[in-house]
Amino acid sequence: MSEQQSRPVEENADAWLRGTRLFRERERTRRHIMNHKWYESEKAGHDIGWERASVDWMIRYGRCRD
Repeated sequence: MSEQQSRPVEENADAWLRGTRLFRERERTRRHIMNHKWYESEKAGHDIGWERASVDWMIRYGRCRD
C-alpha cells in the first residue's frame, strides 16, 4: 500500500480519536494543569515544571480521591 493510500485512513482515525470522550477529557485535564502550572509558577516566582504542577493538580482537584 502506498503512503498516499494509507494517509486518509490515518487522518480518519485521528479525527475519530479526537472526537472520543476520553480524548476530550484528557485535553480538558491538560488545559487545567497548564493553567495551574502557570498560576503556581507565578506564585513561586519560577517555573515549577509540568510534573510538579500535574501531581499538585491531581492531589488538589483530581477525581481520584479516597
